[in-house]
Amino acid sequence: MATPDSKTADTDEKIFIGKGEQTAWLTLALANRHGLVTGATGTGKTVSLQVMAEGFARAGVPVFAADIKGDLSGISEVGEAKDFILKRAGEMGLNFQPDQFSTVFWDVFGEQGHPVRATVTEMGPLLLSRMLDLNDVQEGVLNVAFRVADENGLTLIDMKDLRALLDAIVPNTAKKGPDAEEDLLAPIRKAAQGFGNVSKATVGTIQRQLLVLENQGGAKFFGEPALLLKDFMKTNSDGRGIVNILVADKLMQSPRLYATFLLWMLSELFEELPEAGDLPKPKLVFFFDEAHLLFTDAPKALMDKIEQVVRLIRSKGVGVYFVTQNPIDVPDKVLAQLGNRVQHALRAFTPRDQKAVAAAAQTFRPNPKLDTARVIMELGKGEALVSFLEGGGTPTMVERVMIRPPTGRIGPITPEERRAIMNKSPVKGKYDTAVDADSAYEMLLKRVAGTAAPAEGSDGGGGGGILGQIGAIVGTIFGTNTGRRRLSTGQVIARDVTRSVTNKVIGGVVADLGKSVGGSLGSSVGRALVRGALGGLLRR
Repeated sequence: MATPDSKTADTDEKIFIGKGEQTAWLTLALANRHGLVTGATGTGKTVSLQVMAEGFARAGVPVFAADIKGDLSGISEVGEAKDFILKRAGEMGLNFQPDQFSTVFWDVFGEQGHPVRATVTEMGPLLLSRMLDLNDVQEGVLNVAFRVADENGLTLIDMKDLRALLDAIVPNTAKKGPDAEEDLLAPIRKAAQGFGNVSKATVGTIQRQLLVLENQGGAKFFGEPALLLKDFMKTNSDGRGIVNILVADKLMQSPRLYATFLLWMLSELFEELPEAGDLPKPKLVFFFDEAHLLFTDAPKALMDKIEQVVRLIRSKGVGVYFVTQNPIDVPDKVLAQLGNRVQHALRAFTPRDQKAVAAAAQTFRPNPKLDTARVIMELGKGEALVSFLEGGGTPTMVERVMIRPPTGRIGPITPEERRAIMNKSPVKGKYDTAVDADSAYEMLLKRVAGTAAPAEGSDGGGGGGILGQIGAIVGTIFGTNTGRRRLSTGQVIARDVTRSVTNKVIGGVVADLGKSVGGSLGSSVGRALVRGALGGLLRR
């Protein structure tokens, strides 16, 4: 078997991962067959991930990886020739040469990287239901809301759009009579009821779940400018793949938001990229850290969709690598799709741990020279059992190897270094400033404005009269102007949103009610909208 050369060890066809009795090579042409990196905390998973990311970037393959602890950020800075690194490199016949890799940092909260945003319409009802932890009935009502929005040209960009739509589809329970006010949103309510029963109680529950998501900071994820995935798939001037790092230390405090966000990205790649067939190397490699969060408590319908995406996305030229502690965290149907395996040490202190060790051992192609289950518990830090695909796509026999040292820095970078990198970023300024374009909220205001009478007591001119008129319009939509009675929870929330948005309306919308609908999606009137496997809008 070939041995690594004395410089980088990588070739145009393979990435050198480690060495034991045999050399462990990851074949680029088979890298889109997906992979799995597992092991207990502190056994070297992050270093293995960095080694693989460096190899892909060096080969001109863009990389996306979530950085849970901040350690992976070191890939952006020149590595240090420390004694233990030089020793390990020497044992492998490598001449250690420090290196660094072009890196772009992303952050849902926009604090330690460029903001990452999606529109509510692009997210779709299935993933949003997962994010909100909705039951089947609530998910059904959310699907109705999206269908009504699609058919009525109501573009859902941010959270206030979704709140406005949900309030608009609630049945009008006000008493009818000769003096009753006209229900200006009756067509929308009727359309919603045409798809099934939409109750006030169910909508109220969804609104409360939206509030929980907002309290976790999830509202920052919805808005514009929305992320263009092509910005992940770039190379630098030297032809190396750019390493995209999602800063996820804060995002991990909301595990469901973290998992759903990464799943959305995966589904967007699946829907947007054309079929590519067998390529000499992937278009993009996607590392999904803490992968167990993706599958925890996921309903069967969602699991089926995840399996479908993982199975088919390889034909789009994307390799997906799950990183987690135990292989049993990954369902069998997904595990069967992961051909490239790196298994670090596991500890068998409990019956579940023993089951995990046995399961991990059984997933490898046996090597008569190794007792795989025993070796898994004996591995030292930086050691791993490795099996990669070869030839016709069959896995190699499992080998015990020492993972090569990364050439970039091991460990986190400083805030000053991060700022310097962001200032030179190829997407600097593109996503950093949020844009609040006209969308469903403003469109509902305009829909009512064409027929609403001036507010009582309006003087017909000046700021106070305009404020009263717009307040009356918004109050009609949300039911917050119906006398001094107790407001529902949803109406209280809507009232607060109303107050802030009314100020914006007075400053801009009233001056130009003819403003065209903004947003990357635009109006959906007069065209059929089709949603993909995970509910996202197909933008073709």
